[in-house]
Amino acid sequence: MLQIIGTLVVLGSILGGFIAEGGHILALWHPFEIVIIVGSAVGAFLISNPMKVVKAAFAGALSLPKGPRYKREDYVSLLKLLYDILVKMRKEGVMAIESDLEAPDKSTVFKKYPKILADHHMVEFIADCLRLIVGGNLDPHELESLLEYELETHHKEALEPSHSVQKVADALPGFGIVAAVLGIVNTMAGLASSDTATIGEKVGAALVGTFLGILVSYGFIGPIASAMEHLAHEEGKAFEVVKMALVASVRGYPPQVAVEFARKLLFSEVRPTFNDLEAHLKGKVKPAGAAAPAAAAAAPAKVDANA
Repeated sequence: MLQIIGTLVVLGSILGGFIAEGGHILALWHPFEIVIIVGSAVGAFLISNPMKVVKAAFAGALSLPKGPRYKREDYVSLLKLLYDILVKMRKEGVMAIESDLEAPDKSTVFKKYPKILADHHMVEFIADCLRLIVGGNLDPHELESLLEYELETHHKEALEPSHSVQKVADALPGFGIVAAVLGIVNTMAGLASSDTATIGEKVGAALVGTFLGILVSYGFIGPIASAMEHLAHEEGKAFEVVKMALVASVRGYPPQVAVEFARKLLFSEVRPTFNDLEAHLKGKVKPAGAAAPAAAAAAPAKVDANA
């Protein structure tokens, strides 16, 4: 939503200021300048990136209005899932979760959290980490180091689309200059047979090329790349939460303490409070709207008794 509002603010400020200064909108409309700038930028983007990054970049840009995958309630579900797994391992033994790892979609533990189960990257990461615990005989330092390497690789891959889009933003002013130079060349070629008004119009069209390159770069593509980078960092936090909880468990901490370590990693806007998380873990939180009818039913009974 903020991306849409920001886009409208950028367009409104620039076009509104231009009109207020006495400019005419149609003077900025030169479709062939747009073809030169945008077409060159898209072509350079395709040349410089593999298809995997191209698809991820377009998908990431289109998903920006949705915000991060994990909201506050999703992190609560993730922490509850980790708690359930760690409790099962502690009560029934490490080997008790082997069947859950082989088929998470059929696991009674994972099936309680459908949104997390739908994130196959997260489920695969949790399952791989638990397999190391089940059969790896790794000490906490070895496990933490190994997971750090995996998270570093994951973060690098998640940031590739935003970096590729940022490179396009950096190149757009140059493509704007290319369009401007071509416009000047076109103007010079017809200088002998053109009057002053025609020459001025062609020079203005050439300058619009420079304007469009800078505007699209700093007003749209650059901010989109920055937003994609922020989103990648936010979504990577969920994997760090899993790593912290499992490493803390291997170090010998009980499930509730291990989950508390993981809770501390979350950003303030999505981090549940200690009491809130404890209530969820103990099953004390009732579905929304369940408590209100009970309270409403109790109120008349109290009035009748007093009567």
